[in-house]
Amino acid sequence: MGHIVAHDELAGKRSGGPAYRRQGCAQALLRALAGIARERGCGRFEWAVLDWNAPAIGFYEQMGAMLLPDWRIARVTGNALARFGLDGPS
Repeated sequence: MGHIVAHDELAGKRSGGPAYRRQGCAQALLRALAGIARERGCGRFEWAVLDWNAPAIGFYEQMGAMLLPDWRIARVTGNALARFGLDGPS
């Protein structure tokens, strides 16, 4: 599969209000990251978006992204992370 570029956390600054939105920053960032992925010969560039965030989903799809409906994010934090995998499968 090769290398992967994974992007985490693209969020508009809420306290800045509308003045910080629709300025092309997100599109420029995503294009730059996609360029890095191409330059490095990566097989894909991916990120996560919350399923209720219809404006972001529409934006990403308009840019050419394909949402993967069968994937979910798995996360382990805190005490669970400290114990994760130590006792073997339950």
